[in-house]
Amino acid sequence: MFSVRWASSALGELATFWTDADSAGRQSISRAVGEIDSILRSDPESAGESRGELQRILLILPLGVMFEVEPLDRTVRVMKVLRFRRRNA
Repeated sequence: MFSVRWASSALGELATFWTDADSAGRQSISRAVGEIDSILRSDPESAGESRGELQRILLILPLGVMFEVEPLDRTVRVMKVLRFRRRNA
């Protein structure tokens, strides 16, 4: 198991997305955060896509997170949160 830590800037981004969302959006954000935490705790080195030696990106709609894995410390640090919206067809 890995320890997941969210940078204060990432938590601020998440709070902004939550505040701006309607009820359904907040439910989607909560679900995505739970899934992101679960994935990053169990196997962050295989999660998402590599963006360098330590950085990775994981997309669990409606969110995406940029994170760094410290395998020796068994720590994951979420550095940035992105919000994705579906395009209208």
